[in-house]
Amino acid sequence: MSPPPTILLIGGLTHSNEEWKALASKYTLLEFREGTRQQFLENCANGTYAAVRGCYRSNNSTSVTGPFDRELVAALPESWKFVAHNGAGYDNIDVDACSARRIAVSSTPVAVDDATADTGIFLMLGALRQVHEPLTALREGRWKGRSRLGHDPRGKVLGILGMGGIGRAMAHRARSFGMHIIYHNRRRLDPSLEKGAAYVAFDELLARSDVLSLNLALNAQTRHIIAAAELAKTKKGVVLVNTARGALVDEAALVDALGSGQVSAVGLDVYEDEPRIHPGLVASDRAFLLPHLGTSTYETQRGMELLVLRNLEAAVDRGEMLTLVNEQKGLEWAPKEVDP
Repeated sequence: MSPPPTILLIGGLTHSNEEWKALASKYTLLEFREGTRQQFLENCANGTYAAVRGCYRSNNSTSVTGPFDRELVAALPESWKFVAHNGAGYDNIDVDACSARRIAVSSTPVAVDDATADTGIFLMLGALRQVHEPLTALREGRWKGRSRLGHDPRGKVLGILGMGGIGRAMAHRARSFGMHIIYHNRRRLDPSLEKGAAYVAFDELLARSDVLSLNLALNAQTRHIIAAAELAKTKKGVVLVNTARGALVDEAALVDALGSGQVSAVGLDVYEDEPRIHPGLVASDRAFLLPHLGTSTYETQRGMELLVLRNLEAAVDRGEMLTLVNEQKGLEWAPKEVDP
């Protein structure tokens, strides 16, 4: 009788420890919840992980192993075929290096859609209403302080850059405020998914949007997709909202655009060099800022953890994945993708 498959937990679990432990009924479970990158690489070299088929990679595991970069991926044993990652963003995984080794990678886009879109709407409304100054003034005993009039969302054009699950959830919520939706993607959506949103070219998105929402993944092609040249093409007084990844935006250029009035306000949950925030953003009374709270709800965090476990089970048991990363979809060796 062959031994059960071996799977590895990297980093911690918060809301699904019992579900993880229950997998011991059919798998050999290994854990690397704490440690260093060097210890992890030593375990790869000394045979500790020689039978591992795949791993659960927690969202905070970069602090344990460092990024899953080319060096680390090259050190994984031949048995290792799956990385089930907890997070909608996966810029700390070198997907090209994984693909070269035929290691499939999944993320958690579906589980984060609602919470991230809720945060995006919250930031959009806060930026439109210029709430930073009155909120700060109230706590300092200055009542409204130097508050300025804000704007209603009704009738405004919301431009969405990246119309995936989060972008569509953002559009769904914005329609209830009477906003008009335009979007730009790598490719146009099926009309059944557009729900009346208009597909436009990138430059048209910049020129027409009253509110520009960033809802796309960070990779080598999208880093600084919004920089000085792009900000100069936006409508004067645009509001920029970012709940995706901070490095999509050149923060120095954004601070300059805020200072000139080209950008009237921003609502940001993510930053280029977290946890450091550009001092020009911190100092601006037109910057409504959150410390990367987009998925910080119990329901979403538990849903993300369970989706990662389901991805790992589907991969090891059936050679399938529920939420394979986009870069690997359609590759001849990649697992079949099935509905989550």
